[in-house]
Amino acid sequence: MSNEQKKEENTEIKEKDDKKNKKEQEKKDEDALATQSALNEEEIRLMKAYSLGPYDDDIKTLEKGVKTRIEEIEKAMGIKESDRGLAPPSMWDLNGDKMALQQVQHVFPKHTSNLHSVYIQRFKKKKKNNNNNIKKKNTEQPLLVARCTKIINEGTQNPQYMITIRDIAKYVVDLGENIAPADIEEAMRVGVDHNKYKIQIPLPPKIDPSVTMMTVEEKPDITYDDVGGCKEQIQQLREVVELPLLYPKRFVQLGIDPPKGVLLYGPPGTGKTLCARAVANRTDATFIRVIGSELVQKYVGEGARMVRELFQMARSKKAAIIFFDEIDAIGGARVEEGGFGDNEVQRTMLEIVNQLDGFDARGNIKVLMATNRPDTLDPALVRPGRLDRRIEFGLPDLEGRAKIFKIHAGKMNCDRKIRWDLLARLCPNATGAEIRSVCTEAGMFAIRARKKMVTEKNFLDGINKVIKEYKKFSSTPKYMVYN
Repeated sequence: MSNEQKKEENTEIKEKDDKKNKKEQEKKDEDALATQSALNEEEIRLMKAYSLGPYDDDIKTLEKGVKTRIEEIEKAMGIKESDRGLAPPSMWDLNGDKMALQQVQHVFPKHTSNLHSVYIQRFKKKKKNNNNNIKKKNTEQPLLVARCTKIINEGTQNPQYMITIRDIAKYVVDLGENIAPADIEEAMRVGVDHNKYKIQIPLPPKIDPSVTMMTVEEKPDITYDDVGGCKEQIQQLREVVELPLLYPKRFVQLGIDPPKGVLLYGPPGTGKTLCARAVANRTDATFIRVIGSELVQKYVGEGARMVRELFQMARSKKAAIIFFDEIDAIGGARVEEGGFGDNEVQRTMLEIVNQLDGFDARGNIKVLMATNRPDTLDPALVRPGRLDRRIEFGLPDLEGRAKIFKIHAGKMNCDRKIRWDLLARLCPNATGAEIRSVCTEAGMFAIRARKKMVTEKNFLDGINKVIKEYKKFSSTPKYMVYN
């Protein structure tokens, strides 16, 4: 036999074996199925109820009932699917629709036959108005800042205004629709549009934010009763500040102008700044507090510009009080030989001199100045007409020192048997600030002894520590020479 015949016989044998194996496997599967038991009723019911809730059957029956009921109602009413509109029949308001039709017939008697066209016209008109409003909002543009340099034909029906934009171009323009001629003045900052440069709004004057922050918004909690040992000084200060505001007719009857400037001078700690805080608490006028060193700027002319803007802001108020603290920082006497910095300080001082009593009127502005060295101030600054009254704050007397003790001890938990006159005698030549330090140290001694009340012994210990031990640090004798 050849090789090919042998291969054919082998393949036939393999095919017969495969068929035989398949038949045996099918017979085994049939026997296995025959041996398996069938599902009982409980297993069949469990398979049907798998993934179903306890109320699913009831819900399905209710839904079917509702659906069939709706179909029966629509069939009885003769309603088609396209006749129902946007809302179900249960939400129809037939009475309201009837009233609306009657109103339309009353307003449009000629168009009652064609109500649909009336509603369309209303809708188009409303849509057009909305589009116009949206277009108007979109066309609004930011305004340019300009300055009105001159008013042409002022007082006539058609005035015109010459404006300057960024010191580059000048234009003669008209007013906008929403502004009156009385609102615009010469040298005023205004806002103009981009198209025809018409004036749209007046703008406030340009003031440096650092100058605006000098205004005291919240009133201090210091009153005249909290200042001790300065009875005469407070009386003189109130005559300058309060009398012209409360009783201006008295000055008019006498034919005199009230004082507009006050210089407060004295050693440190005698109550100059404290009195100014009491004035700010008492008055309803705008109170502006300026520290002298704030006006010393790096660049040339910056300090003088701040002074001009300061007085410009004060003139815009109904009444204003400007308090210059430590005025000797910029109000020193002029010297022939000085550096560049001294010249800039002198320019700032000359601008203050000009604003106090220059060519332009000061207005209803009161000026208070405080210093420890009145001997260093320039004579042109302290002359009458600029600073009309000079109030000296000296050392308090025995009665004043006792009152200062009572003022500071009023907020403390002290013994009622303390002899305030004795404590005042033990503090000769003491300022109000030193007496306040004595009260603070007395409280510290009471805390150290773990007491809930400050006794007289604590005050005596405070006097020994502040008045006697700190005597070498006191600058009162030195400043008494200058004052």
